[in-house]
Amino acid sequence: MRYSDFDQRLAALGALPVHRGRIVRVWLKGQALDAGTRRRSSENFLPLALREAVPALTAELDGLARVRSEHAGNDGSRLLVELADGQMVESVLLPRDGLCVSTQVGCAVGCRFCMTGKSGLIRQVTSMEILAQVVLARRLRAVKKVVFMGMGEPAHNLDNVLEAIDLLGTEGNIGHKNLVFSTVGDMRVFEALPRQRVKPALALSLHTTKAALREHLLPRAPKIRPEELIELGEKYARDTDYPIQYQWTLLKGINDGDDELDAVVRLLKGKYGVLNVIPFNSLEGDDYQRPDSERIREIVRYLQSRGVLTKVRNSAGQDVDGGCGQLRARAVGAAREERVTSLASVPILVLAGGQEKPGRRQ
Repeated sequence: MRYSDFDQRLAALGALPVHRGRIVRVWLKGQALDAGTRRRSSENFLPLALREAVPALTAELDGLARVRSEHAGNDGSRLLVELADGQMVESVLLPRDGLCVSTQVGCAVGCRFCMTGKSGLIRQVTSMEILAQVVLARRLRAVKKVVFMGMGEPAHNLDNVLEAIDLLGTEGNIGHKNLVFSTVGDMRVFEALPRQRVKPALALSLHTTKAALREHLLPRAPKIRPEELIELGEKYARDTDYPIQYQWTLLKGINDGDDELDAVVRLLKGKYGVLNVIPFNSLEGDDYQRPDSERIREIVRYLQSRGVLTKVRNSAGQDVDGGCGQLRARAVGAAREERVTSLASVPILVLAGGQEKPGRRQ
């Protein structure tokens, strides 16, 4: 369900814009839909038909998403969220009242170092399902910043993501700079974001200064050279007065060499942005490895000393084996194993002629 569909339903119940805005605001706060204001109760404010529909609307909204499991870590809690159709996504309670949300079940970009990319794209997450992740988090604690950096490529679900951003930046009471749209560099983003009422901050997945290596690491990302991506980011940063966050997953022996660092200095020095280096979340059996801690410190010192603002951002959930996509992958694997075990326990009936089929013992 998209928010526009939900808004039409409220209008059909006789809700005026002021009533619909009130309903959405209290839901996004994690409160009851019929919560009154400080000055008057809902009975003296909401239309009768809307008040009578509140229980059904509440059940429908609560059914959009539920917390299947919570995994507390040193850097915040990772939530495995189950959607109404049984599909699962992940969201993360970040330090300083931040929240990372997912925009797709799976992802089509297929980044070679990403667990989510290994599953491919399963389906889009609707705008209401994106907002429901915020509601679930706000029922646990305050949320003042939302980053669209979880499962999925937001640019591949642009209409739903922009609808969610608009609601969070208006009725959700989140500052526009505290809404962060992350993308591998889809051109539609640079066309659409400047036209929005709510213009989010932008995070661009860079990962390397080498075009050929970037195409290898991000096989289904747009074929855009790193220099072009940075220039597009710089224009958006200057137009909105928000610095760009350039994301760089550090892979040992792949993109942590001195040649890359010199190119980073050449491309980013003087630009309105910050480079977030994200040491790879090493998983057993992966083709990539995390650089040594000393090498990570060397990289940050080198770039900082040459005028590139650089920060280390670890992938949340590593201490609980819950880096992005891992919780969902384990849950899906466990469910698959359970189904196989269940099928194995079904008795076999032998029919005349030796044909077999599953059945129950009589």
